[in-house]
Amino acid sequence: MIKRIRSDQLLPGMYIHDLNCGWMDHPFAFNSFKVNDEKIIAKIIATGIRELYIDSQKGLDVDDAQTHDEFHADMHQQITTLAEKHEIKTLPPTQLKEEVVQARVVHSEAHNVVHHLMSDIRMGKQIELAKLSPVVENITDSIFRNKDAFISLSRIKQKDEYTFQHSVSVCALLVAFSRAMGYEKNVVMEAGIGGLLHDAGKMKVPDYILNKPGPLTDAEFLEMKSHAALGRELLEQIPGMPETAIMITGQHHERYDGTGYPGKIQKDGISQFGQLAAIADVYDALTSDRVYHKGMEPTAALKKLFEWGKFHFNAELVEHFICLIGIYPVGTLVKLESGVLAVVVNPGNESLLRPTVRTVFDIKQELYVTPQEIDLAKKLDSIVQYESPRNWGIDPFKYL
Repeated sequence: MIKRIRSDQLLPGMYIHDLNCGWMDHPFAFNSFKVNDEKIIAKIIATGIRELYIDSQKGLDVDDAQTHDEFHADMHQQITTLAEKHEIKTLPPTQLKEEVVQARVVHSEAHNVVHHLMSDIRMGKQIELAKLSPVVENITDSIFRNKDAFISLSRIKQKDEYTFQHSVSVCALLVAFSRAMGYEKNVVMEAGIGGLLHDAGKMKVPDYILNKPGPLTDAEFLEMKSHAALGRELLEQIPGMPETAIMITGQHHERYDGTGYPGKIQKDGISQFGQLAAIADVYDALTSDRVYHKGMEPTAALKKLFEWGKFHFNAELVEHFICLIGIYPVGTLVKLESGVLAVVVNPGNESLLRPTVRTVFDIKQELYVTPQEIDLAKKLDSIVQYESPRNWGIDPFKYL
């Protein structure tokens, strides 16, 4: 029986099923293990983990704790309520299929620029802001035309290129997020620069730590955590660097409850851009494949953000982010009530729960179907659940 408990309810003899935090947010060798002594409990609490999951069949129990299924049923209802009350304000000026073509070019160019930029930082060269601005402007223009095209493409990453591609993805997410929060375009672009450079400090972290294909030691974990402060110091030395970008780089690992780093800043002591960056950074990290773990599907990652919004993030901003991305983001593989698998191609013109999809595979007949676009807001069919493309051998991005 998997149960959700507070970390201060932990006792020696319990078996942790899931630490309930990002892979890079804890120093333990594994995400599941037996609690042998009070030292482990103190270390878990010191890490900032507030709630986690135990397996009562493998260790001691907490009788009145909510089960995993009960908690997630409640959370699903809360997210459903959020989606139902959210109004779709505007439709993108450019169709997804049309913008994907341009977004691929912009994404490739951005990745190349970031790759060279990070290499320059590692060699001790100063960042040239003039090289970044055109890249961020191109990304911003693509997001303004149709945010879902670039953001969906940003989910495609190569494991050995994660650091560079993650920077491009966070840039795009921050541009879209800042725009949705009502900022002017010039401020949105400053946030984009921050997104592109938010992990610049990692280039000051030794390669063997940055690319280690497994858990970090305590000392390595501390050195990895230094990248936020190192990045801020790096950007502060660049003439003309926007203060927004500096805040994003220095604060993207701060947490709303004060358990983050490097400053352990709490609540509104963190700038709003630092709060936006924390959400965007974690979302992209959760949905990305790494050498040591498989990425979550976007819908699952959004549920995690919603869960963690209770402590680690500004809950109101998390709700804004979920509504921005969509309950079933573009590129998500879903199962319909009719027994057909389909790919989401528009997050919804009327409801986030009823997006526009493109049919792919008939489960009952076990055969691929001629792709057909269906606006679920106008049909009786509806989504049962999201699916893992890996389990079906389907590449959703071929259908965008």
